[in-house]
Amino acid sequence: GSLKSSVFLLILYLLEGTLSNSLIQLNNNGYESIVIAIDPNVPEDEALIQQIKDMVTQASPYLFEATGKRFYFKNVAILIPENWKTKPDYVRPKLETYNNADVLIAEPNPPGNDKPYTEMIGGCGEKGERIHFTPDFLAGKKLTQYGPQGRVFVHEWAHLQWGVFEEYNDNQKFYLSNGKPQAVRCSAAITGTHGVPKCQGGSCITKPCRIDKLTGLYEQNCEFVPKTQQTEKASIMFQQSIGSVVEFCTEQNHNSEAPNSQNQKCNLRSTWEVIRESEDFKKTTPMTTQPPNPTFSLLQIGQRIVCLVLDKSGSMSNANRLNRMNQAGKLFLLHTVEQGSWVGMVMFDSVAYVQSELRQINSDADRDVLTRSLPTVPSGGTSICSGLRSAFTVIRKKYSTDGAEIVLLTDGEDNTISSCFNEVKQSGAIIHTVALGPSAAKELEELSKMTGGLQMYASDQVQNNGLLDAFGTLSSGNGAPSQSSIQLESKGLTFQNNNQWMNGTVIVDSTVGKDTFFLVTWTKQPPQILLWDPSGKLQSGFVVDAAIKMASLQVPGTAKVGTWRYSLQASSQTLTLTVTSRASSATVPPITLKTRMNQDTGKFPNPMRVYAKVRQGALPILRANVTALIESANGKTVTLELLDNGAGADATKNDGVYSRYFTNYDANGRYSVKIWVLGGITAARQRAIPHQNGAKYIPGWIENGQIKWNIPQAKINDNTSQEEQVCFSRTSSGGSFVASNVPSGSIPDLFPPCQITDLKAEIQEGSLINLTWTAPGDDYDQGQAHKYIIRISTSILDLRDNFSVSVQVNTTHLIPKEANSEEVFVFKPENITFENGTDLFIAIQAVDKANLKSEISNIARVSLFIPPQPEDTSTPYPSITTNSTICGFHILKIMWKWIGELQMSLALN
Repeated sequence: GSLKSSVFLLILYLLEGTLSNSLIQLNNNGYESIVIAIDPNVPEDEALIQQIKDMVTQASPYLFEATGKRFYFKNVAILIPENWKTKPDYVRPKLETYNNADVLIAEPNPPGNDKPYTEMIGGCGEKGERIHFTPDFLAGKKLTQYGPQGRVFVHEWAHLQWGVFEEYNDNQKFYLSNGKPQAVRCSAAITGTHGVPKCQGGSCITKPCRIDKLTGLYEQNCEFVPKTQQTEKASIMFQQSIGSVVEFCTEQNHNSEAPNSQNQKCNLRSTWEVIRESEDFKKTTPMTTQPPNPTFSLLQIGQRIVCLVLDKSGSMSNANRLNRMNQAGKLFLLHTVEQGSWVGMVMFDSVAYVQSELRQINSDADRDVLTRSLPTVPSGGTSICSGLRSAFTVIRKKYSTDGAEIVLLTDGEDNTISSCFNEVKQSGAIIHTVALGPSAAKELEELSKMTGGLQMYASDQVQNNGLLDAFGTLSSGNGAPSQSSIQLESKGLTFQNNNQWMNGTVIVDSTVGKDTFFLVTWTKQPPQILLWDPSGKLQSGFVVDAAIKMASLQVPGTAKVGTWRYSLQASSQTLTLTVTSRASSATVPPITLKTRMNQDTGKFPNPMRVYAKVRQGALPILRANVTALIESANGKTVTLELLDNGAGADATKNDGVYSRYFTNYDANGRYSVKIWVLGGITAARQRAIPHQNGAKYIPGWIENGQIKWNIPQAKINDNTSQEEQVCFSRTSSGGSFVASNVPSGSIPDLFPPCQITDLKAEIQEGSLINLTWTAPGDDYDQGQAHKYIIRISTSILDLRDNFSVSVQVNTTHLIPKEANSEEVFVFKPENITFENGTDLFIAIQAVDKANLKSEISNIARVSLFIPPQPEDTSTPYPSITTNSTICGFHILKIMWKWIGELQMSLALN
């Protein structure tokens, strides 16, 4: 009940079609408005709710002490599925949805994988997306594998809220330091033993770890097992399950040499240094009293309630805007909005008009009735607040406005819009805004921000299909995946001559096909429409609405899987094609596309980042062709190929999140974002969740001086046998952002190459060092850099802190390749001592033509290990080089002593 007061401030947009954006607020050291959602596929179990409460209650004091009495958990909303039984203490959510949940409780995928983890798509210090737990983990069935639930929650919270990374490394558990193998851990004062578990039939024995004679490291299956009794207090991001561990690593105890994600991504900084730089830390001081226990709100998903608030002012006659709005509104009403939803409609000019009270959509007839309420004649001024107030009235006649959605479209300016901001905040409604054309009120985005709504922009460039894309994105934030509308295609073309053709294909894959809907629009005369299904059968039955210039076809039943072909013929006009569908099965998750920018405002010369998450359920789709189209207020469109290569803007390779930097600003104002995805013969669905930032799986515990092993977790192989080929197409609006500080006229080159984040080094024969990395560009990850600066040092911190004076490698013949190409460079260290046992550290800086330099890369390391010469085994005894008489005397002396002790022992017995 205490959530309502603080959820309205500083909230980024959310909804299906965007990645998760949190409602979390920090208020007087306490975190509020945390949303923990139970997935609808989790079987109903009331005990799960209590287990969530117990976890958070246990975590709060642990977090409080670990952060020097700065932070605790104040209140949490638990989102309960609609298909669970209704109870009196369950209330309707306000702004909380599955899409903005901070924690998701879901069944393991694949089965048996109960690893707690946090999705992270950004860099060091950037907030994560969402924490994942399973019911078995919450029930305490994984205590020996991961430790107490409350401690694990704090580990994941640090990923989510402060953007810190793991201090272990499951792919490289040991490294060489001064010629000796060390366990990857933080702090290095954590003590333990090592061994190889040999398991069969549910029981394990310990084998000693063998050292690889070529590398000097322990064999691959060797595990480091910390002792249960420790005095070291750090670190939570290494293994919070150790009883003594109650702190994060600091500058004083951080292990900067350990090859882990925290060091690689955070420039060797400790987790506490990163936390200390966060906005949370900067606006708090330590508390002098103990914090209260967390409080909980139980929220149950209900029916969707949405009211369209549509501008019919005189300016809507420009650029055919009113007609285009009606086309988009019809797409939303005929297909996008889910069955069972309640929908109302308000239009406004200088005043507001109720076009339709709330009506539940139970049939096609209900949808048709609502489409007939769309406005037809533009006239009058623009009073946005009148439209919003009228929408509140329509909703309150039947329901509370808490959690209700309003879709607000306008093309006009309105200097009175701020007069209803307080009413909007108090309403508890979510407002999604659509800015149409170049003059829409600049305050629109404020309505989206303060209510957690989606913000979108559509230009007057009809061929870009922006308005239909915006309305096609407005699926419910709480709808089941099987009910959500999925956009398969969105294309447009302007014909300059007579009798031209717009030809193309749409892939209907096996995960979709239900309620497949083809929509064609035009600007002058109806085109000829030809559509063939995968078997080559020509489709008929398009319903033509000549008044608003559109034709639609609802494919009966489930559309055939395969490639559908279309041909549209027209003369001297603009045509668009939009294709949507729904999941073919309620039990098999569809392939989905969720998109967003890293922020909703861009300030030149800071780059924006585009993200597109392509998944089937939790499983990533790899090697798809993902393209972003970004349109400025000037009408200029930039095309970006998004990549999942773990370089540039992309944080993690092969996680199904495709990313790229955007630097092509050309004007101040709104920019719209649209994403296309095509999965062809190279695209594949990973059959297992890839590595995620999460709690370390505990290999075993030391009990009574012996290792008691847990059964090793299943390995995730990185080969093609773990993938399944998929062919599909998806498209989605990525919302909009607003750019500022863009200079007029020519845009100066102020963009350096992006940081290299995947530098790797290996020693080859003859002490040669082989470097590999992904090439940056001239402007971040686009174009071609001018040159590289490579420096080396035997001190990792000296290389980081004094890069410019460290030993430079000769790179005269190293010419940078085009951005995102693989670079390979081999060199032999010079002007530095490189002998057996030496640890050598290497970093790169890229430089562009304007002499702008990238940040220093991640630091790679190599350790020179010269295998010992094999021993001479020709004689069983080593040769004696000392004086034989003295040596013989000492041997006799030892033998006499031994005989004497034996005689005494026999006498006593």
